[in-house]
Amino acid sequence: MRRIRYGTAMSLALGVALLSGCGGGGGVTQSSSGVAPQYKAEAAPTPAAADQKAAEGGTGKSLTSGVTVTQQDRQVIYLGGLTVRAKDVPTAADRAKQIVTAAGGYLSKEDSNAASDAQASATLEFKVPPARYPDVLASLGKELGKRLSVNQGTQDVTMQVADVDSRLKTAQRSLDSLRTLLTKAKTIGQVLEVEREISTREADLESLQAQQKELARQVSMATLTLNLIGPAAVVHEPSDEPAGFLGGLKTGWDALVSFVKIALTVLGVLLPWLIIALPVALVVVYLVRRTRPRTAPPTETPGTPPPPAEAPQPTG
Repeated sequence: MRRIRYGTAMSLALGVALLSGCGGGGGVTQSSSGVAPQYKAEAAPTPAAADQKAAEGGTGKSLTSGVTVTQQDRQVIYLGGLTVRAKDVPTAADRAKQIVTAAGGYLSKEDSNAASDAQASATLEFKVPPARYPDVLASLGKELGKRLSVNQGTQDVTMQVADVDSRLKTAQRSLDSLRTLLTKAKTIGQVLEVEREISTREADLESLQAQQKELARQVSMATLTLNLIGPAAVVHEPSDEPAGFLGGLKTGWDALVSFVKIALTVLGVLLPWLIIALPVALVVVYLVRRTRPRTAPPTETPGTPPPPAEAPQPTG
């Protein structure tokens, strides 16, 4: 009986083991047959993705997403020149002043020459806001007459402005330190030395402040020079002269031509006077020579001996 029970238990244990083995094999076969498992393993991140995720800090935003980049404002000086041929120079000058004033600018300098209406000329220097500078330039070229030439230029002084501002702050801090040091001076010698240094620093500070104001004035207003000429006025354009030997040769030739022109001009001025004065001078010379008395020189007979010299008288 015991052997039968023992054999039955062993048969049941072996059957259970076989069933559990078949169930595990079926699970593996089912997973590999294409049926989706209950979970999916994530692939290992690449080094670049890991670095990016570390930089993002797990917030889902890039490192520079919240950074605002501000560009430095450029400090630019605008310079322009315009030459216009106008029928009436004074009227055109008044109209130019009206255009500039309406744009918020002003006249800084004026030089006019009204010798005649046809050859009149005027040079006006305006200060114009940079925002209205292109419109003013276009209006002056269209409304005043015929535009002959225009030239424009800019000068970027951003670094110069920044340098002056930095030096100004440094000078101000240095001056404040010296004034604090003056309150701690104990002897007259120390007081005089600190006061002398303060005077020097104050002069430097005033010079820097003047430079800062001048740069701010030039940047805040563009400079526009307007040349107005009459209908018959001649425009003299500057020419580039060669340097060196050729330049000296050209300068010498121009000087020689100028001298010959001046000499011929002087001769032309004196020639009418010479035509009248020369005959009069000849008549005067003739009359003077005619009225002058003629004295004949003493004549000596050839072969006549010279008179004997007197003998000296003996002294008694």
